[in-house]
Amino acid sequence: MSKTRELIISPKVSQPQLSKFLPQLEEEGINIIYLDPKKIAKTKTKLEILFSSPSAKHIILEKGTGKKPRGKKVGRKFKILSNKDIENVLTMSKKGLDFVIVEVIDWKIIPLENIIAKLHKIHTKIYTIARTPEEVRKMFSILEVGVDGVIFSTSSIGEVREVMVYLGSKSFDLKKGKIIEIKEVGDGERVCVDTASMLHKGEGMLIGSRSNFLFLVHNESVGSSFTSPRPFRVNAGAVHCYTLSPDGTTSYLSEIETGSEVLIVNSKGKARRVTVGRSKIERRPMVMIKASVDGEIGGIIAQDAETIRFVKSNGQLVSVTHLKKGDTIMVYSKEATGRHFGMEVSDEYILEK
Repeated sequence: MSKTRELIISPKVSQPQLSKFLPQLEEEGINIIYLDPKKIAKTKTKLEILFSSPSAKHIILEKGTGKKPRGKKVGRKFKILSNKDIENVLTMSKKGLDFVIVEVIDWKIIPLENIIAKLHKIHTKIYTIARTPEEVRKMFSILEVGVDGVIFSTSSIGEVREVMVYLGSKSFDLKKGKIIEIKEVGDGERVCVDTASMLHKGEGMLIGSRSNFLFLVHNESVGSSFTSPRPFRVNAGAVHCYTLSPDGTTSYLSEIETGSEVLIVNSKGKARRVTVGRSKIERRPMVMIKASVDGEIGGIIAQDAETIRFVKSNGQLVSVTHLKKGDTIMVYSKEATGRHFGMEVSDEYILEK
């Protein structure tokens, strides 16, 4: 049985930057931060605090367990250098700790495997420390069940988003986009994205000619009498189109290659990350499709073929060759912002047409 996995952020930003960083963490669904309450000062936040200060909601004790403060969670921090340290974690946990923070130095996997094995029947939560998104992913996968939580030290909201996607906690508010124009535009280069994962019905990639208006392009898990299913493939669109990366930045389809990571989104907006095994760029007949939602208009140029499908608002799939003006398909749309090398620039004027 998998655990509820908590991502705890240790902000590596200056005190003046906290007023901007903390609300961003709340927006991404973070609940707990590892931070001295004094550093927050007058910044209002709903985030729970994990620290040694008595004013924190999750208190790290220096010695023993002591008398447990009412309404607080208490724990201790341990540095693991030998098996003796592991036994000490078990002994102290049995005395009533709500959580332990385990810092592993040289050996990272084996000590945590031993601690998880010893504590999995005790209600003490196991937290560990990570400094990169890759370390976070590794900590959550140890012995399949992983640790209960990871304290991730970062100054990048993009890295937080990247990890949230891995945890399956990232979702997009998909909307019904009404088709307003369909036009054949001649030949162009399109990109097939072959992933290293099996994709399911309802899943695809968010693709579009504008970074703030993306179409849910379905994968090729549905075959026909003329084609075999290719449930690892998304025939995504023209080389110039944008897609979203796990860290929240955009990439051009032309940039995607073996080893890249892309977002796969289902018809409910739930996102997961997958690795690209291969990208294929080939010249094909293309079609332009425009849709509107909430006053925004966006477009996509895709291959003009029956195997390229969108997801309709009722969950059914529709091929680009059967799409009609007035149809509604699932899109992701938000207010336009400028981008610099794929990163949002909120104060920059931009008009994409």
